[in-house]
Amino acid sequence: MKKYIHERTGWPQYRYDAKALVPTLEAVALRAGELFGRLDALGFADLQEARLDAIAAEITKSSEIEGERLDLEAVRSSVANRLGMERGGVPSGDHAIEGLVEMALDAAQNWDEPLTEQRIFNWQAGLFPAGRNVFGPLRVGAWRDDAKGPMQVVSRAGSREIVHFQAPAAHRLDAEMEAFLGWFEAANEPSQVLKAGIAHLWFETIHPLDDGNGRIGRNILELALARADKRPYRCYSVSAQIQEERNAYYGALQAAQSGDGDYTDWLAWFLACFARALESAVETVSGALFRTRFWQAHREAPLNDRQRRVVSRMLMGMDGRMTNKKYSKMAKCSDATATRDLSDFVAKGIFMSDGAGGRSAGYVLAPLKEASRP
Repeated sequence: MKKYIHERTGWPQYRYDAKALVPTLEAVALRAGELFGRLDALGFADLQEARLDAIAAEITKSSEIEGERLDLEAVRSSVANRLGMERGGVPSGDHAIEGLVEMALDAAQNWDEPLTEQRIFNWQAGLFPAGRNVFGPLRVGAWRDDAKGPMQVVSRAGSREIVHFQAPAAHRLDAEMEAFLGWFEAANEPSQVLKAGIAHLWFETIHPLDDGNGRIGRNILELALARADKRPYRCYSVSAQIQEERNAYYGALQAAQSGDGDYTDWLAWFLACFARALESAVETVSGALFRTRFWQAHREAPLNDRQRRVVSRMLMGMDGRMTNKKYSKMAKCSDATATRDLSDFVAKGIFMSDGAGGRSAGYVLAPLKEASRP
Protein backbone atom coordinates (compact mmCIF):
# COMPACT_ATOMS: atom_id res chain seq x y z
CA MET A 1 0.00 0.00 0.00
CA LYS A 2 1.29 3.46 -0.93
CA LYS A 3 1.97 5.58 2.13
CA TYR A 4 2.10 9.11 0.65
CA ILE A 5 0.11 10.83 -2.09
CA HIS A 6 3.20 11.44 -4.24
CA GLU A 7 3.66 7.65 -4.44
CA ARG A 8 0.16 7.06 -5.83
CA THR A 9 -0.72 6.53 -9.47
CA GLY A 10 -2.10 9.76 -10.89
CA TRP A 11 -0.14 12.14 -8.64
CA PRO A 12 -0.20 15.17 -8.74
CA GLN A 13 -3.87 15.00 -9.77
CA TYR A 14 -6.26 15.94 -6.98
CA ARG A 15 -9.95 16.39 -6.32
CA TYR A 16 -12.23 18.08 -3.80
CA ASP A 17 -15.93 18.46 -3.06
CA ALA A 18 -16.57 22.04 -4.19
CA LYS A 19 -20.17 22.00 -2.92
CA ALA A 20 -19.06 21.09 0.60
CA LEU A 21 -16.63 24.03 0.65
CA VAL A 22 -19.12 26.70 -0.48
CA PRO A 23 -20.31 27.79 3.02
CA THR A 24 -16.73 28.35 4.25
CA LEU A 25 -15.77 30.10 1.01
CA GLU A 26 -18.72 32.43 1.51
CA ALA A 27 -17.61 33.12 5.09
CA VAL A 28 -14.13 33.98 3.79
CA ALA A 29 -15.57 36.34 1.18
CA LEU A 30 -17.76 38.02 3.82
CA ARG A 31 -14.84 38.53 6.20
CA ALA A 32 -12.59 39.79 3.38
CA GLY A 33 -15.22 42.29 2.27
CA GLU A 34 -15.63 43.54 5.83
CA LEU A 35 -11.87 43.86 6.29
CA PHE A 36 -11.23 45.76 3.07
CA GLY A 37 -14.21 47.99 3.72
CA ARG A 38 -12.70 49.05 7.02
CA LEU A 39 -9.25 49.42 5.50
CA ASP A 40 -10.68 51.80 2.92
CA ALA A 41 -11.92 54.00 5.79
CA LEU A 42 -8.44 54.35 7.29
CA GLY A 43 -6.19 57.30 6.64
CA PHE A 44 -2.85 56.72 4.91
CA ALA A 45 -0.83 56.70 8.15
CA ASP A 46 -3.11 54.17 9.86
CA LEU A 47 -3.22 52.03 6.72
CA GLN A 48 0.57 51.94 6.65
CA GLU A 49 0.62 50.97 10.33
CA ALA A 50 -1.87 48.14 9.72
CA ARG A 51 0.19 46.96 6.77
CA LEU A 52 3.39 47.09 8.82
CA ASP A 53 1.82 45.12 11.67
CA ALA A 54 0.51 42.41 9.33
CA ILE A 55 3.80 41.91 7.47
CA ALA A 56 5.81 41.85 10.70
CA ALA A 57 3.39 39.31 12.18
CA GLU A 58 3.58 37.19 9.02
CA ILE A 59 7.39 37.07 9.21
CA THR A 60 7.76 36.45 12.94
CA LYS A 61 4.96 33.88 13.19
CA SER A 62 6.06 31.97 10.09
CA SER A 63 9.53 31.66 11.65
CA GLU A 64 8.01 30.74 15.00
CA ILE A 65 6.20 27.80 13.35
CA GLU A 66 9.67 26.53 12.43
CA GLY A 67 10.86 26.96 16.03
CA GLU A 68 12.80 30.20 15.42
CA ARG A 69 11.94 33.28 17.48
CA LEU A 70 12.78 36.64 15.92
CA ASP A 71 13.00 40.04 17.57
CA LEU A 72 9.66 41.64 16.63
CA GLU A 73 11.00 45.19 16.87
CA ALA A 74 13.94 44.34 14.60
CA VAL A 75 11.51 42.87 12.07
CA ARG A 76 9.21 45.92 12.33
CA SER A 77 12.20 48.21 11.86
CA SER A 78 13.31 46.38 8.74
CA VAL A 79 9.78 46.33 7.26
CA ALA A 80 9.24 50.02 8.07
CA ASN A 81 12.47 50.99 6.40
CA ARG A 82 11.56 49.00 3.28
CA LEU A 83 8.15 50.72 3.21
CA GLY A 84 9.74 54.16 3.63
CA MET A 85 8.17 54.78 7.04
CA GLU A 86 10.27 57.21 9.07
CA ARG A 87 9.16 55.86 12.41
CA GLY A 88 10.63 52.46 11.61
CA GLY A 89 14.05 53.30 13.03
CA VAL A 90 17.36 52.03 11.70
CA PRO A 91 17.75 48.78 9.72
CA SER A 92 18.00 45.67 11.87
CA GLY A 93 21.46 44.73 10.61
CA ASP A 94 20.39 41.05 10.69
CA HIS A 95 20.82 39.63 7.18
CA ALA A 96 18.44 36.76 7.89
CA ILE A 97 15.68 39.18 8.91
CA GLU A 98 16.38 41.35 5.88
CA GLY A 99 15.99 38.26 3.69
CA LEU A 100 12.68 37.35 5.32
CA VAL A 101 11.39 40.89 4.84
CA GLU A 102 12.47 40.97 1.21
CA MET A 103 10.71 37.67 0.56
CA ALA A 104 7.47 38.74 2.26
CA LEU A 105 7.34 42.10 0.48
CA ASP A 106 8.12 40.45 -2.86
CA ALA A 107 5.03 38.23 -2.48
CA ALA A 108 2.84 41.09 -1.23
CA GLN A 109 3.90 43.77 -3.72
CA ASN A 110 4.90 41.79 -6.82
CA TRP A 111 2.01 39.34 -6.84
CA ASP A 112 1.46 39.76 -10.57
CA GLU A 113 4.98 38.54 -11.42
CA PRO A 114 5.30 34.82 -12.26
CA LEU A 115 6.50 32.30 -9.72
CA THR A 116 9.65 30.72 -11.15
CA GLU A 117 12.33 28.41 -9.83
CA GLN A 118 14.77 31.35 -9.80
CA ARG A 119 12.36 33.40 -7.68
CA ILE A 120 12.14 30.55 -5.18
CA PHE A 121 15.94 30.20 -5.16
CA ASN A 122 16.27 33.94 -4.51
CA TRP A 123 13.91 33.67 -1.55
CA GLN A 124 15.92 30.77 -0.13
CA ALA A 125 19.20 32.66 -0.61
CA GLY A 126 17.69 35.54 1.36
CA LEU A 127 16.78 33.17 4.20
CA PHE A 128 20.28 31.67 4.30
CA PRO A 129 22.68 34.40 3.15
CA ALA A 130 25.68 32.47 4.47
CA GLY A 131 24.64 29.30 2.64
CA ARG A 132 24.20 27.33 5.85
CA ASN A 133 21.85 26.69 8.76
CA VAL A 134 22.59 25.65 12.34
CA PHE A 135 23.44 22.13 11.16
CA GLY A 136 25.98 23.12 8.53
CA PRO A 137 26.27 24.00 4.81
CA LEU A 138 23.12 24.03 2.66
CA ARG A 139 22.43 23.52 -0.99
CA VAL A 140 21.19 27.01 -1.98
CA GLY A 141 20.12 28.10 -5.45
CA ALA A 142 19.19 24.56 -6.50
CA TRP A 143 16.79 21.80 -5.54
CA ARG A 144 17.99 19.42 -2.84
CA ASP A 145 20.11 16.43 -3.86
CA ASP A 146 19.41 14.09 -0.91
CA ALA A 147 23.14 13.57 -0.42
CA LYS A 148 22.48 13.29 3.33
CA GLY A 149 19.56 10.90 2.90
CA PRO A 150 15.86 11.26 2.05
CA MET A 151 14.03 14.49 2.95
CA GLN A 152 11.87 13.70 5.97
CA VAL A 153 9.70 15.63 8.41
CA VAL A 154 10.48 14.16 11.82
CA SER A 155 9.93 14.77 15.50
CA ARG A 156 11.24 13.09 18.63
CA ALA A 157 9.42 11.42 21.48
CA GLY A 158 12.17 10.93 24.04
CA SER A 159 14.88 8.93 22.31
CA ARG A 160 12.51 7.72 19.58
CA GLU A 161 12.41 9.46 16.18
CA ILE A 162 9.00 9.69 14.51
CA VAL A 163 8.84 10.14 10.73
CA HIS A 164 5.70 12.11 9.85
CA PHE A 165 6.37 12.46 6.15
CA GLN A 166 8.95 11.58 3.50
CA ALA A 167 9.16 13.77 0.38
CA PRO A 168 9.73 12.57 -3.21
CA ALA A 169 13.27 11.52 -4.07
CA ALA A 170 15.61 14.22 -5.41
CA HIS A 171 15.80 12.75 -8.92
CA ARG A 172 12.09 13.59 -9.36
CA LEU A 173 12.35 17.27 -8.38
CA ASP A 174 12.94 18.87 -11.79
CA ALA A 175 9.80 17.26 -13.18
CA GLU A 176 7.82 17.78 -9.96
CA MET A 177 8.59 21.49 -9.75
CA GLU A 178 8.04 22.04 -13.46
CA ALA A 179 4.54 20.60 -13.08
CA PHE A 180 3.84 22.65 -9.95
CA LEU A 181 5.07 25.97 -11.37
CA GLY A 182 3.17 25.39 -14.61
CA TRP A 183 -0.02 24.72 -12.66
CA PHE A 184 0.53 27.74 -10.39
CA GLU A 185 0.70 30.13 -13.35
CA ALA A 186 -2.18 28.54 -15.29
CA ALA A 187 -5.87 29.46 -15.03
CA ASN A 188 -7.19 26.21 -13.57
CA GLU A 189 -9.20 26.92 -10.41
CA PRO A 190 -12.48 28.83 -10.01
CA SER A 191 -11.26 30.34 -6.73
CA GLN A 192 -7.82 31.88 -6.18
CA VAL A 193 -8.31 31.31 -2.45
CA LEU A 194 -8.76 27.58 -3.00
CA LYS A 195 -5.73 27.65 -5.28
CA ALA A 196 -3.67 29.16 -2.45
CA GLY A 197 -4.55 26.25 -0.16
CA ILE A 198 -3.80 23.67 -2.85
CA ALA A 199 -0.50 25.37 -3.75
CA HIS A 200 0.70 25.28 -0.15
CA LEU A 201 -0.10 21.59 0.25
CA TRP A 202 1.47 20.74 -3.11
CA PHE A 203 4.72 22.61 -2.44
CA GLU A 204 5.03 21.19 1.09
CA THR A 205 4.52 17.70 -0.33
CA ILE A 206 7.34 18.15 -2.85
CA HIS A 207 9.56 19.77 -0.18
CA PRO A 208 12.15 20.63 -2.86
CA LEU A 209 14.74 22.56 -0.84
CA ASP A 210 17.44 21.61 1.63
CA ASP A 211 15.89 24.03 4.15
CA GLY A 212 13.30 26.81 4.19
CA ASN A 213 10.44 24.74 2.73
CA GLY A 214 7.95 25.76 5.43
CA ARG A 215 8.54 29.50 5.25
CA ILE A 216 8.77 29.54 1.45
CA GLY A 217 5.66 27.36 1.19
CA ARG A 218 3.72 29.84 3.33
CA ASN A 219 5.12 32.70 1.24
CA ILE A 220 3.77 30.97 -1.87
CA LEU A 221 0.43 30.77 -0.08
CA GLU A 222 0.65 34.53 0.62
CA LEU A 223 1.54 35.21 -3.02
CA ALA A 224 -1.55 33.32 -4.18
CA LEU A 225 -3.75 35.20 -1.70
CA ALA A 226 -2.26 38.51 -2.85
CA ARG A 227 -3.33 37.57 -6.37
CA ALA A 228 -6.83 36.96 -5.03
CA ASP A 229 -6.89 40.36 -3.28
CA LYS A 230 -5.36 42.35 -6.16
CA ARG A 231 -4.59 45.19 -3.77
CA PRO A 232 -1.38 47.12 -3.03
CA TYR A 233 -1.78 46.35 0.68
CA ARG A 234 -2.73 43.29 2.71
CA CYS A 235 -3.39 43.70 6.39
CA TYR A 236 -3.90 40.15 7.62
CA SER A 237 -1.52 37.37 8.55
CA VAL A 238 -2.35 33.75 7.77
CA SER A 239 0.90 32.57 9.35
CA ALA A 240 -0.05 34.23 12.64
CA GLN A 241 -3.28 32.25 12.64
CA ILE A 242 -1.51 29.04 11.63
CA GLN A 243 0.85 29.52 14.56
CA GLU A 244 -2.18 29.83 16.86
CA GLU A 245 -3.42 26.50 15.45
CA ARG A 246 -0.07 24.86 14.83
CA ASN A 247 -0.98 21.33 15.93
CA ALA A 248 -4.17 21.34 13.86
CA TYR A 249 -2.21 22.70 10.89
CA TYR A 250 0.32 19.89 10.96
CA GLY A 251 -2.43 17.34 11.53
CA ALA A 252 -4.45 18.52 8.53
CA LEU A 253 -1.35 18.78 6.33
CA GLN A 254 -0.08 15.31 7.19
CA ALA A 255 -3.52 13.75 6.79
CA ALA A 256 -3.73 15.14 3.25
CA GLN A 257 -0.18 14.04 2.43
CA SER A 258 -1.06 10.50 3.52
CA GLY A 259 -4.44 10.50 1.79
CA ASP A 260 -5.73 9.44 -1.59
CA GLY A 261 -5.67 12.81 -3.39
CA ASP A 262 -8.98 14.11 -2.00
CA TYR A 263 -8.14 17.60 -0.68
CA THR A 264 -11.60 18.43 0.70
CA ASP A 265 -10.71 18.08 4.39
CA TRP A 266 -7.46 20.00 3.98
CA LEU A 267 -9.18 22.84 2.13
CA ALA A 268 -11.99 22.96 4.68
CA TRP A 269 -9.42 23.39 7.45
CA PHE A 270 -7.43 25.96 5.48
CA LEU A 271 -10.49 28.04 4.61
CA ALA A 272 -11.70 28.03 8.21
CA CYS A 273 -8.22 29.06 9.40
CA PHE A 274 -8.12 31.83 6.77
CA ALA A 275 -11.56 33.07 7.85
CA ARG A 276 -10.33 33.29 11.45
CA ALA A 277 -7.23 35.20 10.28
CA LEU A 278 -9.48 37.69 8.49
CA GLU A 279 -11.75 37.99 11.53
CA SER A 280 -8.76 38.77 13.73
CA ALA A 281 -7.61 41.38 11.21
CA VAL A 282 -11.07 42.98 11.22
CA GLU A 283 -10.82 43.42 15.00
CA THR A 284 -7.33 44.91 14.70
CA VAL A 285 -8.32 47.30 11.93
CA SER A 286 -11.48 48.25 13.83
CA GLY A 287 -9.26 49.35 16.69
CA ALA A 288 -7.12 51.40 14.32
CA LEU A 289 -10.22 52.99 12.81
CA PHE A 290 -11.55 53.85 16.26
CA ARG A 291 -8.23 55.44 17.20
CA THR A 292 -8.35 57.54 14.03
CA ARG A 293 -11.89 58.68 14.82
CA PHE A 294 -10.99 59.34 18.44
CA TRP A 295 -8.11 61.69 17.65
CA GLN A 296 -10.18 63.41 14.97
CA ALA A 297 -12.98 63.99 17.48
CA HIS A 298 -10.55 65.47 20.02
CA ARG A 299 -8.19 67.25 17.65
CA GLU A 300 -9.08 70.65 19.19
CA ALA A 301 -8.44 69.53 22.77
CA PRO A 302 -5.00 70.67 24.02
CA LEU A 303 -3.29 67.78 25.82
CA ASN A 304 0.13 67.62 27.39
CA ASP A 305 2.63 64.87 26.58
CA ARG A 306 1.68 62.88 29.71
CA GLN A 307 -1.96 62.87 28.76
CA ARG A 308 -1.29 61.83 25.17
CA ARG A 309 0.91 58.92 26.26
CA VAL A 310 -1.70 57.60 28.67
CA VAL A 311 -4.59 57.99 26.23
CA SER A 312 -2.55 56.20 23.55
CA ARG A 313 -2.02 53.29 25.95
CA MET A 314 -5.76 53.11 26.65
CA LEU A 315 -6.59 53.23 22.94
CA MET A 316 -4.22 50.32 22.31
CA GLY A 317 -6.36 48.16 24.57
CA MET A 318 -4.95 48.62 28.05
CA ASP A 319 -6.94 46.43 30.42
CA GLY A 320 -8.95 47.91 33.25
CA ARG A 321 -10.05 51.35 34.32
CA MET A 322 -7.84 54.36 34.88
CA THR A 323 -7.23 55.43 38.47
CA ASN A 324 -5.18 58.15 40.07
CA LYS A 325 -2.56 55.63 41.20
CA LYS A 326 -2.34 53.94 37.79
CA TYR A 327 -2.11 57.28 35.99
CA SER A 328 0.68 58.61 38.23
CA LYS A 329 2.66 55.41 37.62
CA MET A 330 2.14 55.39 33.84
CA ALA A 331 2.78 59.13 33.43
CA LYS A 332 5.58 59.15 36.04
CA CYS A 333 4.09 62.09 37.87
CA SER A 334 2.88 62.98 41.37
CA ASP A 335 -0.58 62.11 42.68
CA ALA A 336 -1.54 65.80 42.62
CA THR A 337 -0.54 66.11 38.95
CA ALA A 338 -2.45 62.92 38.15
CA THR A 339 -5.57 64.35 39.79
CA ARG A 340 -5.32 67.55 37.74
CA ASP A 341 -4.78 65.67 34.48
CA LEU A 342 -7.69 63.31 35.12
CA SER A 343 -10.01 66.19 36.00
CA ASP A 344 -8.93 67.92 32.79
CA PHE A 345 -9.76 64.79 30.80
CA VAL A 346 -13.28 64.77 32.26
CA ALA A 347 -13.78 68.48 31.58
CA LYS A 348 -12.81 67.97 27.93
CA GLY A 349 -15.13 64.98 27.50
CA ILE A 350 -12.30 62.51 26.92
CA PHE A 351 -12.76 60.54 30.14
CA MET A 352 -15.86 59.81 32.14
CA SER A 353 -16.28 58.45 35.65
CA ASP A 354 -17.07 54.76 35.91
CA GLY A 355 -19.33 55.47 38.88
CA ALA A 356 -17.01 54.72 41.78
CA GLY A 357 -16.21 57.48 44.24
CA GLY A 358 -13.60 58.47 46.82
CA ARG A 359 -10.34 56.54 46.75
CA SER A 360 -11.97 54.01 44.41
CA ALA A 361 -12.66 56.65 41.74
CA GLY A 362 -11.95 55.38 38.26
CA TYR A 363 -12.31 56.57 34.68
CA VAL A 364 -12.91 55.12 31.23
CA LEU A 365 -12.79 56.63 27.75
CA ALA A 366 -15.97 58.56 27.00
CA PRO A 367 -18.02 57.42 23.97
CA LEU A 368 -17.45 59.40 20.80
CA LYS A 369 -20.27 61.68 19.71
CA GLU A 370 -19.42 61.53 16.01
CA ALA A 371 -19.30 57.75 15.74
CA SER A 372 -19.43 54.71 17.91
CA ARG A 373 -16.66 52.14 18.21
CA PRO A 374 -16.87 49.80 15.23
